[in-house]
Amino acid sequence: MSTTAETERAVTSKKKPAAKKSARTRAPAKKAPARKTAARKTAAKKTAAAAPAPAQQAEGRMHAHDESEESAERDASSALATPLDLLLANAGSGPMRRFVPGMSGVKFTAGLARHPRVVARRAAGLATELTRVGVGRSRLAPDEKDRRWSEEAWARNPAFKRTLQSYLAIGAAARGLVDDAGLGWGDDQRIRFIVDNLVEAAAPSNNPFLNPKVIKRTLDTGGGNLVAGGRRFVRDFATAPRVPSMVEADAFEVGRDIAVTPGAVVLRTDVFELIQYTPQTPQVRTVPMLIVPPTINKYYVIDLAEQRSLVEHLVQNGQQVFCISWRNPDVRHADWGLDTYGQAILEAMTACEDITGQDRTAVFGICSGGMIASMVMAHLADIGEQDRVAAYSLAVTVLDQERAGVTSALLSHKAAAASTQASKEKGYLDGRTLAEIFAWLRPNDLIWNYWVNNYLMGHAPKAFDILYWNADPVRMSAAMHRDFMDIALRNALVEPRAATMLGTKVDLGEITTDTYVVAGIADHLCKWESCYQTTQLFGGDTKFVLSTSGHIAAMVNPPGNPKASFQTSPSGGGRKGTDNPDDTREWLDRAVKVKGSWWDDWVAWLAERSGEERARPRSLGNASHPPLDDAPGTYVHDR
Repeated sequence: MSTTAETERAVTSKKKPAAKKSARTRAPAKKAPARKTAARKTAAKKTAAAAPAPAQQAEGRMHAHDESEESAERDASSALATPLDLLLANAGSGPMRRFVPGMSGVKFTAGLARHPRVVARRAAGLATELTRVGVGRSRLAPDEKDRRWSEEAWARNPAFKRTLQSYLAIGAAARGLVDDAGLGWGDDQRIRFIVDNLVEAAAPSNNPFLNPKVIKRTLDTGGGNLVAGGRRFVRDFATAPRVPSMVEADAFEVGRDIAVTPGAVVLRTDVFELIQYTPQTPQVRTVPMLIVPPTINKYYVIDLAEQRSLVEHLVQNGQQVFCISWRNPDVRHADWGLDTYGQAILEAMTACEDITGQDRTAVFGICSGGMIASMVMAHLADIGEQDRVAAYSLAVTVLDQERAGVTSALLSHKAAAASTQASKEKGYLDGRTLAEIFAWLRPNDLIWNYWVNNYLMGHAPKAFDILYWNADPVRMSAAMHRDFMDIALRNALVEPRAATMLGTKVDLGEITTDTYVVAGIADHLCKWESCYQTTQLFGGDTKFVLSTSGHIAAMVNPPGNPKASFQTSPSGGGRKGTDNPDDTREWLDRAVKVKGSWWDDWVAWLAERSGEERARPRSLGNASHPPLDDAPGTYVHDR
């Protein structure tokens, strides 16, 4: 196939060529399930090198977008993510540091130098394609789902059409050079990140003199759009995070528009508030559920608007729901580490059990909260108290960090050391810095989309609850930052007894509680293949569910969406091996697609493990834990 033909196919079929991905990570064996043999590591690497990206195959048949404005906003929310520990290493130097190629740039240049003929063919192919563009014979066209090019002028006006086709040809050639360099996985991911960002930044849609929609708007308003946009630009970039605003600061009010499920704070410590939600059914399950949210975001992503609240869905299905609301730490709390948060989870469990009169709790951990909760689970197993957890659930949580996407590739010991030193000196890591880092991971959705809307068109960003939640970050204590970095650099959770929690050695293979694990097919932060590895680390029965959409949109997945679906094992889960093979491609080939939201499937799974039904309690809390404030409490308002 000619280079030109390759270019056409790469652009018309998908904007970005697939990065080299691991189809699976290491498959531990247990007792010891977390121990890995050299042979298995080698097999995993061969599989990763040979395998097509299963997420792309699955996304093609699962994940569709409509062309409405509401869909555009939801697609942007799919790019959002709870801050991951791997990216914390870049927070000390800011997002721009990741655009410096370093040794990866040297290897990229050397790789191209070793293949001069391939580079020459690539250049010749580009020249040929640009000639076709010039004479009007190019067949290059953008992805039909790319809304940047929805204006008719891009297809009908000869000048705009040639501008667009030239951009597509050059972008495809630039990304093709990354393929031609033959880099190793980590270097490939770093260079591809830089090239992708440069290509997206150069899009003519971002230029007020090349975007026909902006030109028309400027003529219609007499330049008023650029004046309004300039004011917004100055306001946005005057303070961190220095990225375009995705939502107005006053678009919502916590406790009035979002986080409105009725409940009360029944326990307040220096570290967290515990919210108990008001039951909404005559009968409730006897075993309470405790939700452990991420530690670098406000908890209310699981309690957004009515009909979009996971908490609301749980209480409407008879669950007794409790949720931790973490305090926003400042310099006074610099020494709060993993043990601090692990102890907080145990305190919350004890309160749940005391209030409900039970000796067991169902636990649900989300992203970084799921990492800490998993370490607490291993701690309970080590001290012989694992039976305190009746059922364990995880959502968008990566425990095995090996090749966990571009975030893993961007991690380095040097960056981690600099970042942890910076947070040590300050006492905390500012969540606004993390917001910048995450925005640049998805520049089209989280940077340039709002660049055009806010600054070039002069429009205010639309009010959307997930985007408001994302713009409401919290800080991370210096000790927690240090502990997360240590775990990430050593990938310590996959090795038995390599990490500690509350004085005990962590061995995830000792976790035998039934587990429900959810991942998102389009999650660019916590790759679903990495989330799947939890099935290989735990020692009990695990049901893995692959939801549609991305990191947060996979979580906010209420029933009623006709496009919603998920995939799971035909048998519904089980131990690793036949039901949960170590190869993610094999699991995906066997998986069955189920229409609807995983919320309903999860509620049914929980009901089987949450005890018998009983009459709902007449009031919240008890004598030992009286209600202190109405939900959502006070800590959620800390800025």
